[in-house]
Parts: sequence; C-alpha cells; structure tokens
Amino acid sequence: MINATLKELSAALAAKSVSSVELAGQYLDRIAALNPALNAFITVDAGKTLAEAAAADAARAAGQAGLLTGVPLAVKDIFCQQGWKTSCGSKMLDNFIAPYDAHVIERVRAAGLVTIGRTNMDEFAMGSANENSYYGAVKNPWDLAAIPGGSSGGSAAAVAARLAPAALGTDTGGSIRQPASHCGITGIKPTYGVVSRYGMVAFASSLDQGGPMAQTAEDCALLLNTMAGFDGRDSTSLERPTEDYTRELNNSLAGLKVGLPKEYFAAGLSADVARVVDAAVAELKKLGAEVVEVSLPNTELSIPAYYVIAPAEASSNLSRYDGVRYGHRAAQYKDLADMYEKSRAEGFGSEVKRRILVGTYVLSHGYYDAYYLKAQKVRRLIADDFKRAFEQCDVILGPVAPTAAFNIGEKSNDPVEMYLSDIYTLSVNLAGLPGMSVPAGFAANGRPIGLQIIGNYFSEAKMLNVAHQFQQVTDWHRQAPAL
Repeated sequence: MINATLKELSAALAAKSVSSVELAGQYLDRIAALNPALNAFITVDAGKTLAEAAAADAARAAGQAGLLTGVPLAVKDIFCQQGWKTSCGSKMLDNFIAPYDAHVIERVRAAGLVTIGRTNMDEFAMGSANENSYYGAVKNPWDLAAIPGGSSGGSAAAVAARLAPAALGTDTGGSIRQPASHCGITGIKPTYGVVSRYGMVAFASSLDQGGPMAQTAEDCALLLNTMAGFDGRDSTSLERPTEDYTRELNNSLAGLKVGLPKEYFAAGLSADVARVVDAAVAELKKLGAEVVEVSLPNTELSIPAYYVIAPAEASSNLSRYDGVRYGHRAAQYKDLADMYEKSRAEGFGSEVKRRILVGTYVLSHGYYDAYYLKAQKVRRLIADDFKRAFEQCDVILGPVAPTAAFNIGEKSNDPVEMYLSDIYTLSVNLAGLPGMSVPAGFAANGRPIGLQIIGNYFSEAKMLNVAHQFQQVTDWHRQAPAL
C-alpha cells in the first residue's frame, strides 16, 4: 500500500481490504525507520494519529465516510493544528502548541483525513533548500547529499520517500513547486486567495498560498477539493462558487495552446533541465497540444522585486514575536527592551534575521519610495506580461528551477546565488497566478527534474488536466527512490 495513490487508498478503504488504523500503522512504521536519515518530520505522535484513524474507521462503519476519510496526510509545520506543536521550523515557536485549527486543517479534519505528522521546513518558510530549519536540514530521498528544495522540503521528501501519500505545503515564491521538482512529486500552488491563509503562520501575506503535494495530478485535484473554500476570517480569501478540480481530468489536449516563454530558455538553464522540459513538451505535442512562443520580458526583475516585497512583509509579520505573548523568551534580561532584543536574537535564525533587516530597511523613511513602491510597480508589470501571454495561449510551460537539486551546503554562504534558484517560480506568486510542478525526468546524476505548468487565474482544473494527461503517457510520477 505504500506506493498507492490517494484514489487507490480510498478504494482500498472503501472495499475494507485495509483499515485506516492498519494504514496509519504502516506509514508510522516507515517514518520510524526512515525519518532519522531524512529528517522530514519535526513532530510525530502515534497516539494522536491512531486515534484519528480509529475515528475514521468508525465513520466508515457508520456509513458517514467521505472519499478521503481515513487516508493519511502529512502537514507542513506552518499550519496551526490544535493540540500539535506548530513550530514553523523555528526556535522561536519550539514551545508553541496551537490552541486552534487553521481553516485548511478544519477542512481536512472534516473530510476525515488522518494527520500522520508535522513536516520539517525552512524557518518561517524562508529558504529554497530546507537548510534553514532550527531542526536541521531535510535530506532528499533520491540522494541524501542533496537538498530537497524549500521551504516545503519536509512535505516533498515525505511524499517522495512514501512516508505519507500526500502532504500540505505552502508556496510564497515557489515553495511547493521547487521541492516537488527536486523530489520527483506533483505539487500545485493555487490562485492567490483560493485557499484560506487563516491559521497559516504568515511570512509574506500578499504572496503566501497553501496547496497540496502528492504523487499525481489527480491526487492533488482531490486534495485541493478539500482545501479550497471561502473563509470570512481571512480578508484575502475569495468568495467564489465551489469547484470540482477533477472535472476536466479526462479532457483531450487537442487544440490546447501551450506557451513557451523565450526568457525561460536563455543562459543559466542547465542542459539537463532543458532536455527534460523539451521531452515533456514533445509528449504534449503528441497529445494534440499546439506550441507557441510567448514573451515574459520582466522575468529577470522578479528576483529583485520579490526580495524587496517579501522581506518587507516579513519584517511586519514577524514583529509579533517579541517574547511577551507566546513563543521563545530569553531566560535572562535587564528590562523590557533587553528582553525583546535577546528573545529575538536567540529565537530567529540567520536567514530570518537577514530578511527582517532588509525588510525594515526598505520600509524605512527615505527608502520606501525608492525600493518598496518601485517593487510594487514592477509587480504590476510582471502581471501584465502574463496577461498578454495568456491572450496567445492556454497554459505556459517551462522549468521549475535552473538545475536539479544541488548539494547540501553548496550555496549556504552565497544568499544571492541561492535566491537565483527561484527565478522561474517567483513571478507566479508576484502575479497571484496558479502554477504546478509535475515529475518529468531525471538529471544525469539521477536527481529528479520537474516541469512547471502555469495557468491563468482560476484555471487550476485545466492545469491539472494537462498534468494528468502527461502522467497518462509517462511514468515519472510512479518512480520512487530506493530506500
């Protein structure tokens, strides 16, 4: 059962060929055996998990089960979940037990999904490699010397290593798509506002978005059906009619126009990634898709714009961690100001401190207009680029990252080089568009490479169908690391 998809697990539970308690036990045993090497999970509580599984079995016996009732799910440690430690990968929240559920957690609980554990992540979701966690770096299941990608690296590694059949992630600048690519799984970032941010620890409020990570596009569609929905507690949540994201999964791709941005295939793209993307495009052409060249001329500006806007919002959001109300407090201090200073110095890691400093600087008097305001104007130009591109095509295809996963520690001392690895993902968040990563092949060194599919606003069902049709004629998503 370890290699089964959500749909297959749902069928097995419905047929009573396995119980939720038995299924949860299998994954818990696998986590106990493999997590010490992978470090994919921060918190595992077998008692809580088995209690949820027993409740799911009781619901099935009473005829009250939904499609995903009893299916195990890993949860990124950024979603508040009542009774579970919610650390966000930081020492600052190492002692924080969430007193309430995030909206997404409420929805997956109502659907009967069983929490198998809380996954490791870059501290406060700040990072591209999952090396910034207070709990140590996550290892890529395909090669333990490699990064899994960040910040949802724990979720990606857990799904790839079959420690969970699916996981919740968040994407602020590529943090679902990039680790999905590096770990050889499927992950989708929905349109901004489709998934509520209530109870999701904030990094950059205008960019953060939750989404599903799983083996297949069909699994992601099923999980997104559960996650998406209006929430009045989140002012950015969109009140829209309920969608079934599986509704287009069997549509033909004949006549579909696929845009290839010329800026995505310029200098800096590795030969391995170019080869894999070209092969994926060729498969889609066989399925009837038509390829057109489009231009996104402001792509190179996405990095400077993002690394002004995101740190600015982070500096504001993280000001709440002061050692007074909750979270880490320094053991010794002279007065209130000293307590603030020491608590934050001890509680935050180096990358978080770097972004707080940058964000505070660009928002300060005399620099707001020069940096933050200009970055917001560039953000509009990037969104306009996509608007023009989607007048010529239905979806946009390209790489997720310039290379396959690099080695742990390889870029730790060069933050700018690390930031450059997000060149193909950041603009999607800045524009608020949906995007996803689909397993599409491997580099020469055996590390996975994903194909990025970008859609117009609210076109998740169309994107998921493109990915699903691709997965019907390829088996990259079925391949698992030898562990």
